[in-house]
Amino acid sequence: MAPKPRALIIGGQFSGTFCARDLKHHFHVTIIDCKEYFEYTPGILRAYVKPCHLDALTFTLEPVIERSMGVKFIWGEVKKLDGVNKCALIKPIFTDSTEEVGFDYCIICSGCNFGPFKPMGESLWFPTVHEEEMKVSDWPHIDERFIEGRRRHVLEEYHRLIDLNKKKANILIVGAGFIGVEWATEIEHFFPDIGLTIIDALPRVLGPLPDGAAAYCSDYMAAVGIKEFCDTKYDAKSPEFWKKIGMPNGADLEYVCIGVKASNYFMPQETLSEKGPGGGGWILMNEYMQVKKRDGSVWGDGSIFAVGDCNYGCIGEPPNWVMPPVPKISYPGEEQALHAVVNVKKLAKRGPNATLQKTWWPWGAGMFATSLGPHDACFVMGANWEKNSGYT
Repeated sequence: MAPKPRALIIGGQFSGTFCARDLKHHFHVTIIDCKEYFEYTPGILRAYVKPCHLDALTFTLEPVIERSMGVKFIWGEVKKLDGVNKCALIKPIFTDSTEEVGFDYCIICSGCNFGPFKPMGESLWFPTVHEEEMKVSDWPHIDERFIEGRRRHVLEEYHRLIDLNKKKANILIVGAGFIGVEWATEIEHFFPDIGLTIIDALPRVLGPLPDGAAAYCSDYMAAVGIKEFCDTKYDAKSPEFWKKIGMPNGADLEYVCIGVKASNYFMPQETLSEKGPGGGGWILMNEYMQVKKRDGSVWGDGSIFAVGDCNYGCIGEPPNWVMPPVPKISYPGEEQALHAVVNVKKLAKRGPNATLQKTWWPWGAGMFATSLGPHDACFVMGANWEKNSGYT
């Protein structure tokens, strides 16, 4: 009987744990993640205004992955992925040296960062977990690879908001997409003495989502006293900008809630996009979710896949898309993970002559949930790549 093939999964969050659960019966599965815990990223905004909520969003990975799921977990960072020799150079969390981990198949589920204006994408919305990122961090005293480091960061931000609330300070939120709107309404509910202003360069809030959703969120923010300025470009150095938004003396604190940035530092340049959100650096993939090179050829022998937020998010060029851009949210990442898992199984069973399953624009990419404080929310479903599509 042939030995089980080895499957390496980079990233132990939504897509990574999904892949492991499905592959574990027929593969020797190893998950590697930079941090020791799972975090439900869509709920992290609430944790900053109500720190005890962090417990509902997180769990330690090792007991779940190794004891409950029955697969191997490595807490460490992938420094380099070699598609030709099919091995990953990793640095375990408690050592100063690197090790090699071989594989027969690899699924990259490493996610992305959310700070487009920071050198390596650092933001409050996702932990700072890569070594090079930590060197240029705005909070170098905190190690968010540990769950207690993440908790410390949440508590620091919470106490900063408490102080601002006591001072009746003014906060500017840049970006009125679903993150910006949710963050503004969370602060307003838990810290009502803070003055809040939200701006966006687009004509209305929530970008491409339906008009009904935008109107609902705008009405809610107006009702609770959050000032909204759309069709307004952020220019912190311009006195005219501050006058236009009714803050001639500037803001006491600014939060940037726009965009994403790639964090695929371990991948060779030939596999990364030269353009895209945050300046590019996204993993290129074909219709089968296999990693490809800039010349369009498959990287390695086709046994390496990229799913979810780490990949380029689209296939082809406008207007003749093979697959239009997919939003970087958790729902489509899990659906793409299923597509990759199906193809890994096909390759393991039939070899390079296997007929692989093509991916498609995931239905889950059309669902957007935006909380408006703890007692109200706006949910969009059935959206697609067309602006204003979907149902509120």
